[in-house]
Amino acid sequence: MVLFCQKKLMYLLHLIIFFLAVGSVALMAYALLVEAGNIVNLPNKRIGFYNFCLWNEMIEDLQCLMIKDFEKIDIHQAVIVVARVFVYSPLVICLFSLHLIVHVQYSKDRMEWELILTMLGITTIMLSGGLSLFLFQVWPWIQVSELSGAFIALAGAQVLLVLQLVAAATYLKWVKNNLIKGSSSLEEQLPPLQV
Repeated sequence: MVLFCQKKLMYLLHLIIFFLAVGSVALMAYALLVEAGNIVNLPNKRIGFYNFCLWNEMIEDLQCLMIKDFEKIDIHQAVIVVARVFVYSPLVICLFSLHLIVHVQYSKDRMEWELILTMLGITTIMLSGGLSLFLFQVWPWIQVSELSGAFIALAGAQVLLVLQLVAAATYLKWVKNNLIKGSSSLEEQLPPLQV
């Protein structure tokens, strides 16, 4: 009976990890693809990973700066490029880890869980680092009330990545503890995910 309850609990934890992965991918896709990475998206201001447009009073329209013009306003080009890479890369890595999460339920390989855990750790650090670098560079032109849904989606994706990291670490710890206790096989321990 206890083993049955443990299997159901681990099945539930696996489902939670899967849905957290889907949620984080969806939020990052919305923020970076649908909203085009625009942290501020107002009629008189558009600031994002690929846009830096401010209102020009003389022409009464948005005037967008090119990346080569960033040095004139004390924004370092290299930092913006690193921030772009750090924010857009986790979306690709999370898509791969989502596929791996679905695959690992059939193979039940502990090494794959360790790979998932490593990938989640890297994406969590990259997303928070890239967003922090970008905000640090453009903060003089942003007010908190101007932050758009893309910023909220990226912050939500960050929270889901941290929760997914904790859930995957818990799952891996459970697998390691049961292997140490000498239970018969890993295949009997890990419940399959029914999607």
